[in-house]
Amino acid sequence: MEQLKTTETQTTLDNKKPSIYSLQLHELKEWLSENGEKPFRAEQIFDWLYKKRITSFDEMSNLSKDLRDKLEHHFVVTTLKTVIQQTSSDGTIKFLFELHDGYSIETVLMRHDYGNSVCVTTQVGCRIGCTFCASTLGGLKRHLEAGEIVAQVVNVQQALDETDERVSSVVIMGIGEPFDNYDNMLSFLKIINHDKALNIGARHITVSTSGIIPKIYQFADEDMQINFAISLHAPNTELRSRLMPINKAYKLDDLMKAVRYYIDKTGRRISFEYGLFGSVNDSVEHAEELAALLKGIKCHVNLIPVNYVPERDYVRTPKNQIFAFEKTLKKRGINVTIRREHGHDIDAACGQLRAKERKEETR
Repeated sequence: MEQLKTTETQTTLDNKKPSIYSLQLHELKEWLSENGEKPFRAEQIFDWLYKKRITSFDEMSNLSKDLRDKLEHHFVVTTLKTVIQQTSSDGTIKFLFELHDGYSIETVLMRHDYGNSVCVTTQVGCRIGCTFCASTLGGLKRHLEAGEIVAQVVNVQQALDETDERVSSVVIMGIGEPFDNYDNMLSFLKIINHDKALNIGARHITVSTSGIIPKIYQFADEDMQINFAISLHAPNTELRSRLMPINKAYKLDDLMKAVRYYIDKTGRRISFEYGLFGSVNDSVEHAEELAALLKGIKCHVNLIPVNYVPERDYVRTPKNQIFAFEKTLKKRGINVTIRREHGHDIDAACGQLRAKERKEETR
């Protein structure tokens, strides 16, 4: 696999207006000034978008008709068409949304004791090529603009408004590699975190990467309080390269150096996502090797019993083996938990619903 390039590409199609959700508050103020309007109108617009959660500029009744026309001319209030909405017996809801160009993305609402969490998508498809993941089927179609990521949270919040609930946390672990769409992802983080927008606390937001090393250094230097996770899935470089081709471009040893830099720079603990695949990476010996790899690192390991994906060959690790793996890590002083299963009775695996319903996108 050639070394990944993370240069930004234009995410909007020709003749398509950008999403108003893509603008941070200061950017909207600048746009208003440049277009002969008072900058304070930006906070009014944010109130309509994120507090009242309107779906058209015409609803912004305290703005002049002239300003509403300007907004309508330059931007869209991104709306996502719900193609399918699956609800699990545990309360998990998976949405298959259609974008303006006909492509589809997945967004998941997960209910916890501590509140409602939304898992968002950052790309249409994915080019990372992890051999266990349905998201990469068909490759990368395009990046999402920041507003298309924001709109996923807004849409879920609109659904929760019916029961007076709110989105309390966000995880960026849906379809795509967030660090492959870095600038749009970063704008998304700043928008949903802003107190005039969705006001989701930084410590209630988690971003995950498969290991694009230059962006890990860059993210560490952003000095944000966002939770950070690495999709690891293997304790050695040979096995990781088999499971995750990105390891051929960004080696495990170099990844661990970047992890240490992140921890030293931010002082924050890092999480490692470790999917357990039957007879592949789930033995006690693998657990011992993983403990040695992570020794001395301020971290937490999240063990993930994988959901079966028909297009992939991996099977779930038996429960007794999962517990043995966890016990081995704990004995070696590694902070570890087994992720609670969500949506076991729906198409829960990342990219699975899209692969099932939109075969033309995932061939």
